[in-house]
Amino acid sequence: MQTPQTILNRLDDTRRLQLLIDAIVDYAIYIIDIDGTVRSWNSGARRLKGYAPDEIIGKSFAAFYTPEDRVKGLPQRALSVASQTGRFSSEGWRVRKDGSRFWASVVVDAIRDEGGELIGFAKVTRDITERQKAHEDLLDSERRYRRLIEAVIDYAIFQLDPLGNVTTWNPGAQRIKGYMPDEIIGRHFSAFYTPEDIELGVPERALSVAMEHGRFEAEGWRMRKDGSRFWASVVIDRIADEDGNLVGFAKVTRDVTDRRKAEEELKRVQEQLAASQKLEAVGQLSGGIAHDFNNLLMIVLGNIETAERHAARIPTPNLSRSLANAKRGAQRAAALTSRLLAFSRRQALDPKPINVNNYITTLQEFLQRTLGERVEVQTVGSAGLWQIEADPNQLESAIVNLAINARDAMPDGGKLTLEAANISADEDYCRLNPEVVPGQYVAICVSDTGSGMSPDVLSHAFEPFFTTKDPGHGTGLGLSQVYGFVKQSGGHAKIYSEAGQGTTIKMYFPRFFGRAGQEEAAPEQYVPEGEKSETILVVEDDADLREYISDVLRELSYRVITARSAQAALTILLQENSKVDLLLTDVVMPGISGRELGRRAEQIKPRLKILYMTGYSRNAVVHQGRLDDGVNLLEKPVSQAKLAMRVREILDQGS
Repeated sequence: MQTPQTILNRLDDTRRLQLLIDAIVDYAIYIIDIDGTVRSWNSGARRLKGYAPDEIIGKSFAAFYTPEDRVKGLPQRALSVASQTGRFSSEGWRVRKDGSRFWASVVVDAIRDEGGELIGFAKVTRDITERQKAHEDLLDSERRYRRLIEAVIDYAIFQLDPLGNVTTWNPGAQRIKGYMPDEIIGRHFSAFYTPEDIELGVPERALSVAMEHGRFEAEGWRMRKDGSRFWASVVIDRIADEDGNLVGFAKVTRDVTDRRKAEEELKRVQEQLAASQKLEAVGQLSGGIAHDFNNLLMIVLGNIETAERHAARIPTPNLSRSLANAKRGAQRAAALTSRLLAFSRRQALDPKPINVNNYITTLQEFLQRTLGERVEVQTVGSAGLWQIEADPNQLESAIVNLAINARDAMPDGGKLTLEAANISADEDYCRLNPEVVPGQYVAICVSDTGSGMSPDVLSHAFEPFFTTKDPGHGTGLGLSQVYGFVKQSGGHAKIYSEAGQGTTIKMYFPRFFGRAGQEEAAPEQYVPEGEKSETILVVEDDADLREYISDVLRELSYRVITARSAQAALTILLQENSKVDLLLTDVVMPGISGRELGRRAEQIKPRLKILYMTGYSRNAVVHQGRLDDGVNLLEKPVSQAKLAMRVREILDQGS
């Protein structure tokens, strides 16, 4: 039997427990009957669910459930599980008095008496809406991230485990590498590497760097499922957990093959442009040298011719032979200078429409005689071949130069093929060859079966004075002359060669859309002698050359006036009593050029006849290889006979 004191103690414990339970405001703690009727209500339950004790005690706890859960019988199932197992726990939406919902963590514990009989349930509810929201936000973020990864098709994005085995696979990886997810997940990522890289241990080194430094970046060849290769940009990032332990790697691969091709094309174009600029600079230098040499050679040749005339009056075999040798040497020097002018694109061309099929067919027999029996010469034309417009003599010289080079590359004999074909240069070709403009061309190709060229020789082949022949067996101006002639004709020249595989040189000439011109009648032969009444004004800044030309013209019975500059010549022409029949002027002079002098002279004396001389025109009277309309030109060095004939021809024009 319990004593009054025992009863008082138990009542005191109950009050203290109730005070403790009421002090808890973050949890709803209450008791329900076997049938679910609420029997107690703490302050946490009031704060959490919004009901005052007198509003909820005596009512069913099912009021806290959503209508959907009540329809499903969830309140009854919770009590049933708790009565059978002693506890029911779950999470789900619950409803407050005001109808608002919160996400709740619920625990229902069975209460039994001393005899083990079920007498009710203790229910504890906690509001974990914020935690649930954070969890849902995380899940939503993961879903968005997965959707993002799945939407990316230009990048292969996948994960590796710490050993390098593939664990995830996005559509971009499937598109780029060709594997379906079930074909690659679980396999080692080294399957994407080339056999050479696998042998060098590149995959293992990539993971090692990523593990140690957190990231590995590289570019290189990778393999697709079908064995084809692509140039890849690769990033591997280390993935660690909250404690910093390695859990795997994130790998991103992009196919940058097109970018690499573009970079390689740009590099080739830059190299070609640099080579072109170098050749242009050398051409400018060569043209300047040619100008000075032509002046000197004209003096040398002219004086040799004068000496030959004097020596003829008193025959001396040794002297005549010496003068002849000197003249041949000077003429060879003049030929070299002419080649320099061709390379620098400053020679005066006489372009004419050319039927290329007929032209190369006509050349075949001549080339065969020139190259000898050990070289087989073959020409190949094309049906419907377009016409070109070029200087026939210079074109022949270019082809002969190439043929002789081919013969020298075939010391044991071989085959030389001269062929022509129509070519259309599109934007892609012109992007790789910036010197070429899009359009239609006729390609004249000279191919041999000789020794070919190494890459180093090939890179210098068009440079003047570059030769692989022994000293005394070549000047190194043959290919440079071809290059200059083709460029001056508006075309383009290319060399294709490999050591031991022969050489092909292609000359591209623009298609000619005009009509074939009429053959010009041979000019009449004029008597070179002059008359004392005819006056020639000689304008030349080189004193020695001016004196030589004046002496030659005086010997031809002309009256000669000289001027060292264009300004001095204009002063003479402006004099009222000046009588000048012909202005013979150099083109390249300090100050006012010969061409400008000619324009001003025509204004002063409209009927004045003008003959220009040049060793290097600098485009003053020659543009794109053509003489300006109405311009008469003598190219230095010029022989006395040619000078006499040309002067007489100009003076007699219109007479």
